[in-house]
Amino acid sequence: MSQLQGILTRLKNLQDQAKESESAQRFFEIDGVKKCQVTYFIKTEMFELEVFNEKGKPSKYQFDNIDMITIEIFDLLQS
Repeated sequence: MSQLQGILTRLKNLQDQAKESESAQRFFEIDGVKKCQVTYFIKTEMFELEVFNEKGKPSKYQFDNIDMITIEIFDLLQS
């Protein structure tokens, strides 16, 4: 549960950072390997999750709900 809370806190901080500019980014990694990048766009109030794949292009997903992207990042970091 504490890992979920940590992800949620980082995303809320990302929203606060975006208030100073049009967008803000943050990486999530495991053992120094970047697993994904989250960008928050203040104008649209949307999160963009870019998942880095070992092979091929990164996949991008849009979220308008902070809880949903938190769960998605949690699942990604667990696999």
